[in-house]
Amino acid sequence: MKEGNNHPVAQAAWVDCAFKRSLFLLMLLLIMPAGRPQAQSCPWNSVFHHGESITYELYFKWGIFTPRAGLAHFTVRDATYNNTQAWEYKLQFHTSGMFEKIFRMRDTLTTYFDHDNRLVFSDKRTDEGGFYLVDRIAFAQDGGMNSVHSLRYSRSGVRIDTTLIVDGCAYDMMAAAMYLRSIDWANLRIGSEYPFRVVIGRDVVNVSFRYTGQAIVAPDDQTKYRTHHFYIDVFDPAFEQSKEAAEVWVGDDANHIPVRVRAKLKIGAAEVYLKNAGNLKHTFSSRVVITKPSRR
Repeated sequence: MKEGNNHPVAQAAWVDCAFKRSLFLLMLLLIMPAGRPQAQSCPWNSVFHHGESITYELYFKWGIFTPRAGLAHFTVRDATYNNTQAWEYKLQFHTSGMFEKIFRMRDTLTTYFDHDNRLVFSDKRTDEGGFYLVDRIAFAQDGGMNSVHSLRYSRSGVRIDTTLIVDGCAYDMMAAAMYLRSIDWANLRIGSEYPFRVVIGRDVVNVSFRYTGQAIVAPDDQTKYRTHHFYIDVFDPAFEQSKEAAEVWVGDDANHIPVRVRAKLKIGAAEVYLKNAGNLKHTFSSRVVITKPSRR
């Protein structure tokens, strides 16, 4: 029997692709260097702190169902890259629950910045139940231009080996989530936009953060967060629309930690919630514990 787009098997395959692609881009939103792309450099306020550890829970919302899809764990540490001191920023992601059987994923992303906060190298290793893929991206800056060598290979051989020349600031997904964290709150204005580019394989994806104001996020009846809210314009086919394809709420304190992310998909939505954070550089003052009145 020929399978059309409405056949359950075809739909399942599409959801698999869209879900994985959305997670891939959502990881981008949880990590990046900041400020608008500038002619000669990509200046940003460093938020690196040795030992920082942050965990997120990911959910896939489909109709009335919102199953937990997985856990994402981020760490920061002092390290070396090419025998030079560097910052290592690492993400480890794995699916959980029903997604272990449907879309099993084990992703590890490692990004290195030199001590001048310049992005130098990115390594992404994907293990999806027998399918193994490695993406290695090396960045070299020359004035306002970036030379980006992108290498992708699987067990069967090399799939991509190309050099991209990108004008202005170019990031990998991980560097792209620190961008948001290092925006200077003092310069925020309603409607302010922060565009940037992310290298994914042989593609350069255009993304922009758009500030909308302050908001309160209350994930449960015991905790709430004071946040700054941003819409995200992502020009990628995995999202149903480019304008406001996703939104993110960032804690309103000196740590600038995203506490919630929501991305619209062609079918349903993907949501990310902060689970816990430890060894932060600053006091986590955006988090407010709600104390219930005692019964008499």
